[in-house]
Amino acid sequence: MRVETVDYQAPDAGETLARSLRDTGFAVLANHPITPERIAGIYDGWGQFFAGDDKFEFAVQPPAHDGYFAFRSENAKDSPVKDLKEFFHVYPDCRLPDALEAMTRAIYADLEALGCELLDWIQAEAPASVTDGLAMPLGDMMKSSNQSLLRILHYPPVEEAEPGAIRAAAHEDINLITLLLSGSKPGLQAQDANGNWHDVACDAGMITINNGDMLAKATGDYFPSTTHRVTNPDAGQNVSRYSMPMFLHPRPDVPLQPGLTADDYLQQRLREIGLK
Repeated sequence: MRVETVDYQAPDAGETLARSLRDTGFAVLANHPITPERIAGIYDGWGQFFAGDDKFEFAVQPPAHDGYFAFRSENAKDSPVKDLKEFFHVYPDCRLPDALEAMTRAIYADLEALGCELLDWIQAEAPASVTDGLAMPLGDMMKSSNQSLLRILHYPPVEEAEPGAIRAAAHEDINLITLLLSGSKPGLQAQDANGNWHDVACDAGMITINNGDMLAKATGDYFPSTTHRVTNPDAGQNVSRYSMPMFLHPRPDVPLQPGLTADDYLQQRLREIGLK
């Protein structure tokens, strides 16, 4: 499984991105505008938040989906075991800790803009047999959407856990594409067509891009939604891991397939993972 590294500044960046997403469901973006120092600063700030008790003041209030989700709140689809993680959901109008608000809203805006640019690249490189079947261009699916989700993840050191529990069990993402800022520690793996697992290398400052289910459905699986997971650390590396995926979600009314809108599919998947 060869996940390609895409130089954001290269003339053939769009071609390379589309090829890697087509072949593996994943790509790694380098030389992009978001600096490693900025990513590290965000992780430092949110690391302090997760280490304190103020996080409980931001606890999610269903049926809303923004705010803090406590350790072991979520399980992957078809997994009976809760993941070993806590996290915070950021949407455009959600409440945020004062000390983190400016940097978090800025990274949300920048990742969303970058993701929309990448969707335009994918649209331009996909064959007509795929694009002709779309209800609208991929970029248009994002216009006026307020559904994209920035998830700030903390995977604490792994203590005693029930059998089968890992940091993030095998799953596919729900959305169009995901932009994942390089994790503070390794652990991300993707599954190939033969069921084998492969480490997804992502050096400091790089962004991992992967297809979600909505893109797969909209393109008839031309861009497949690849199963991935986050493994537990080795004994010598059993420390906190931070990660920050930006999930690009289209407007709720966007048709993915005949009879299936983006909101239909989102609500189905939220029920499957225990968040609804």
